[in-house]
Amino acid sequence: MNQSETNQSEDDSAQSDRLIYADGTPKQQWLNWQGLKDLNSFRLDQHFNQDARVVIVAPHPDDEILGCAGLMQQLSLTHEIVLIAVTNGTASHPHSKQFTPEQLGQLRAQESLSALKVLGLSHVLRLEAGIQDGQIRQSQQQLYAFLDQILEKDDILITTFEKDGHPDHEYTAVLVKEIAQAKQLKHYQVLIWAWHWAQPNDPQIAWQHAYRLDLSTQQVLKKQQAIACFKSQIEPDSSTGQAPILSAQTIDRILMPYEVYLDAN
Repeated sequence: MNQSETNQSEDDSAQSDRLIYADGTPKQQWLNWQGLKDLNSFRLDQHFNQDARVVIVAPHPDDEILGCAGLMQQLSLTHEIVLIAVTNGTASHPHSKQFTPEQLGQLRAQESLSALKVLGLSHVLRLEAGIQDGQIRQSQQQLYAFLDQILEKDDILITTFEKDGHPDHEYTAVLVKEIAQAKQLKHYQVLIWAWHWAQPNDPQIAWQHAYRLDLSTQQVLKKQQAIACFKSQIEPDSSTGQAPILSAQTIDRILMPYEVYLDAN
């Protein structure tokens, strides 16, 4: 695990470049960027072998929807999909009387299942790694062992971007990349919070290795409906005054008519 520890130290030193604050980069700025239009198309028939399982590793319940709702809809008729929730997101509302960690552990898992149902994906196998929210870095050996038991030959892994801006997203990505390389599995990373902190043509994103998955109007609508299932994340906390974790602007930006995946192989 030494390489992971080295990567984590490098990420720590550069984290200030990827802070998630204020409103972030406007959606229209991304939509206007020609570079995004010029990305290679994510051809599923070329990148996903017909018999391969697709294993989506989500740091928190909702990351699979924010990042991959479109991809899951497009793959659902041709591939077996396995969803792994690394944590149950129990640290999203500190000091809350409305959402205790115990309540969140059950609620956020149920929100994830409801979102899958909205997408017509109730058949998707959802597994929980049991890592404490906010403790992914400290629990990398545990997560590695969990994935090592679950993964099969020819699985294709999807996880968050290794510079996504959220520590749990980044440490999950580092670990998944390590195990994918060890097992020689295909591995892709999806942008989620990078849309917030990054700018078009941002040098921290390897756009030359990026693919754009175009979504239909219906697929974007289904994604929006699935995000609406995460009420704990889209509604304010009346007991603390905490604003929604996912602001209206954040949700609108993530509902662009595409998802972008980086080839991490």
